[in-house]
Amino acid sequence: QVQLVESGGGLVQAGGSLRLSCAASGSITRINVMGWYRQAPGKQRELVAIITSGGSTNYASSVKGRFTISRDNVKNTVYLQMNSLKPEDTAVYYCNMALTGYATPYWGQGTQVTVSS
Repeated sequence: QVQLVESGGGLVQAGGSLRLSCAASGSITRINVMGWYRQAPGKQRELVAIITSGGSTNYASSVKGRFTISRDNVKNTVYLQMNSLKPEDTAVYYCNMALTGYATPYWGQGTQVTVSS
């Protein structure tokens, strides 16, 4: 089993910044893709950003240029640096990790990000 624990959410004013972290623990093999998703009230969960084991990244168009995803393979941790936050970024943010040898990816418990106008 693998557990993902997120931290770093909170309340911030528009234009501010937050940094999310998600650390994996347990029976960790090789972590392939790490990602961040978000779900706003009444909306479907959507992809925010992903990063491969080789460091390639992909971002949703709505966050490109404002958010940066990174990973620390020693600490089994993925980060999401969020700058120039907007009220429409308000959502519960979930981390996701796909590991070698596991049929399905793992999800974190979610962390609330609220951006006030």
